[in-house]
Amino acid sequence: MSFSQVFDPGVLALPLFDDAHRTLADEIGQWCADRAEAWANLDTTDPATTARALLAELGRSGWLRHLDPDQPDSDVRSLCLRRQALAYHEDLADFSYSIQELTAAAITRHGTDRQRRRHLPGLAAGTSAGALALSEPGAGSDLAAVVLEATPDGDGFVLNGTKTWIAQGDIADVCVVLARTGDGPGPLGLTAFLVDCGTPGFKAEPIGAIAPRSWAELTFTDVRVGSDAVLGERGQGLVVALDVLERARATVAAAAIGFARRGFRLALDHARTRKAYGGRLTDLQLVRSSLAGMDVKLSAASLLTARAAWAMDAGLDHAKHSSTAKLYATEAAGEIVDSAVQIFGAAGLVSGSATERLYRQIRSLRIYEGSSEVIEMTIADAL
Repeated sequence: MSFSQVFDPGVLALPLFDDAHRTLADEIGQWCADRAEAWANLDTTDPATTARALLAELGRSGWLRHLDPDQPDSDVRSLCLRRQALAYHEDLADFSYSIQELTAAAITRHGTDRQRRRHLPGLAAGTSAGALALSEPGAGSDLAAVVLEATPDGDGFVLNGTKTWIAQGDIADVCVVLARTGDGPGPLGLTAFLVDCGTPGFKAEPIGAIAPRSWAELTFTDVRVGSDAVLGERGQGLVVALDVLERARATVAAAAIGFARRGFRLALDHARTRKAYGGRLTDLQLVRSSLAGMDVKLSAASLLTARAAWAMDAGLDHAKHSSTAKLYATEAAGEIVDSAVQIFGAAGLVSGSATERLYRQIRSLRIYEGSSEVIEMTIADAL
């Protein structure tokens, strides 16, 4: 599989990237391509077991080594390149990688040295799985509405409540949990905790999704944690959560580009070989117009994402850029995959086909790390 199928060489050649990024893109693209045949036969009927295996594979191959506190950290542009390649080749590989990154980012940016030393080496090796437990049945996008309680008790806290739609929740060894400690009204009363998932009273129940994913509802029944489980400052839990989500938005955009480029390549290859009306689909003006539109959207999404990631790495104000990239790339990816299905016709709807899987896989990205509607409000606030 050629480099240009996964990445846009023209975008990577821009000064927004350097030679190290271009080398990384080549390496991660080749690594994924070498596993394409094996990944095509993954057992997705048990996404939890598959996610565990993929995490171990990512860890063994060194793609998570930067999470270790003794290793150099990764810049955001590199995270985006990894996610784009993984998403292009295998949804569950990108899914597992991204949740590991989210969990580690919360610990790296807000944890104590002791917390980092305790949890990050396992996450980096892929031998420990992480999860970010924010959402609740009554608190999705509005995290200030979180009601899971963390009641002070002696030198620690007791957690009671439910988290739901938690990625990797059913395989997690450690969870970053947003809970209400009552230090103030609304968002001021929230604190982030690091919870070992083997703690008595913790229960994970898998949830099915339209695309096979390791997903779960978490129940906390008198889960006792020490004061050293507090991540960041008490009462600053929403700050921790929003910081991690905001930084992740550019990487979600990158994953969307990976999915969309796969859909575009499938549609282009099909249109070039599919005979129709005495010629091929690519001879039809409407099909050519659709393919051109897909390519334009991919270019725009790639440039917006590169700008956002570069701004973060440069230490510049990036919130609006990240939100813009995430909004545009995820919405455009949905349109591109939909167009790919249309070009395939009935063949694109066959259960288990690449286009049918992409159609289900891409939908969640318009909700993760801030729904499109919430992102639009964020952008409007920055105007």
